[in-house]
Amino acid sequence: MDLDILDVTIFDGRTIRPENRVSIRDGIITEIATGPAQVPADRTITATGGLLTPGFVDAHVHTTFGGQESLSCDLSSADGLAETLDLIRGYIAATHADSDSAHDWVIGGGWSMADFPGGAPTADILDAVCPDRPALLLSADHHSAWVNTAALTVAGIDAATESPAGGIIVADDYGTPTGCLHESAIDLVSAHVPEATDAEVHAGLLAGQNYLNSLGVTAWMDAIVGDYGGHRDPYDTYVRAASSEELHSEVVGSLWWPREVTDIDAEVAELTARARSEGRFRATSVKFMLDGIVESRTAAMNTEYTCTCGGFGTSYFTREHLEASFAALDAAGFDIHCHAIGDAAVRAALDAFAAIASPRAEARHHIAHVQVVDPVDVPRFAQLGITANLQALWACYDEQMIDLNIPILGEERTGWLYPFGSFASAGTHLAMGSDWPVSTANPWEAIHVAVNRSHPTAADTSPLLPEEALDVETALRAYTSGSAHLLRSRTNGVIRLGERANLALASANPFDLPADEIAHITNDLTISNGRLIHDALSSQTAPQTSQPPATTSSASA
Repeated sequence: MDLDILDVTIFDGRTIRPENRVSIRDGIITEIATGPAQVPADRTITATGGLLTPGFVDAHVHTTFGGQESLSCDLSSADGLAETLDLIRGYIAATHADSDSAHDWVIGGGWSMADFPGGAPTADILDAVCPDRPALLLSADHHSAWVNTAALTVAGIDAATESPAGGIIVADDYGTPTGCLHESAIDLVSAHVPEATDAEVHAGLLAGQNYLNSLGVTAWMDAIVGDYGGHRDPYDTYVRAASSEELHSEVVGSLWWPREVTDIDAEVAELTARARSEGRFRATSVKFMLDGIVESRTAAMNTEYTCTCGGFGTSYFTREHLEASFAALDAAGFDIHCHAIGDAAVRAALDAFAAIASPRAEARHHIAHVQVVDPVDVPRFAQLGITANLQALWACYDEQMIDLNIPILGEERTGWLYPFGSFASAGTHLAMGSDWPVSTANPWEAIHVAVNRSHPTAADTSPLLPEEALDVETALRAYTSGSAHLLRSRTNGVIRLGERANLALASANPFDLPADEIAHITNDLTISNGRLIHDALSSQTAPQTSQPPATTSSASA
């Protein structure tokens, strides 16, 4: 590809550059200069008023899961319960069951907890639109499942069934399951769902890649590469797609650390055998889910929830397990990727990192989500060299925050929500990710919330803890070079001479816009690995997946 991009503001992954042109020849960045090229390229784009950045690097996303769900019973575009039920009806009508058991189940997800009292949907509502086929529909955050009576029957779940360790079967006052399953309880039903085929996982990967590319994302960290929540391990699919060059984005897979591990050395040996350090798909990271989410009171807290049911949430691993496994993985050369929502989970991760006797100097360990962080733990990130992996879109007053988080967190912990500004002030290394399909993968919406602490479509558009806002440059740096650092990328996250081009061209320059207009920026052009893969400026637009995602969600996977 030969291309000159002229009269454009250039953010190189760290700062704004003084030049206004980037030239690409044969997919390589050959010149960063001012004014027209002496020998013009085959194509020239005059991008006056736009911003050229490195391709965005999504440091926490579930690409194959999201892609597969976009091709199944996808509820992520629904606004309210009525639209959710209409989408389910439409999917059922379009996918009649037949003799093949793989098509009997209604599989999908993306429903919002804010649409149901207490965040818990019930089987009777689902039975009304899907009475005959068993249905398993994951919540947008992937920490809960909505199932109908047929699915409960197939799984043998009734009033006598006890909630499994690390999970909750929501039941009524008589002990009868209501149709909502949290955390590991999902596995009781997902174990009966036919496994996705190679072709289905492959289609999901390509759909997910196209969607991310359309938003300017050229690299990502897949946050769960393993069997999880009814989704099949995408490891082999990634390997094949990298070999066939269908995977043109750069990907690091976070290999899943199961909650039931007892033999740490054996598990580390198994993961070491799957490690990959070269190519478009690498597996150099291991994912731990330390707790759940606030909405279902499974996020681990140091003090009890303030609701009448109380409780401290769920911690999936003991202190001893975390310390031993972190030390063994660090010694084996892995980077550790933690899901931590509650303040107890954040502290547990930091304590386990601090306990590593001889940590690798080059380690890229990080904690994602960091929703509730005790202020005393904020400086520990920088002290220990731990990256804060931010899902910035959630730091606003959306419905789930207002209805399902703040009432059970209490005033003090509400003041600890998403302390991005405090992290930056303490010198913490920052990265950003979307957690799609939990919420939209659009980087500009996340950057908008990081800067404004509000979202234009939120239930309440006043800022959530405005003192924790980031400036535009810090947020952009986190979503480009900051995240590329976690991937150990040599070509993404920066605009550098002599490298293959990984670029995104924004429709407007956020440094020149009022801060409250950042969310309206769109992606005009994406170049990945020297190839033009998304082009909204030409009639020859690259194919892309239309994925109408939910705007915000304050929970995660």
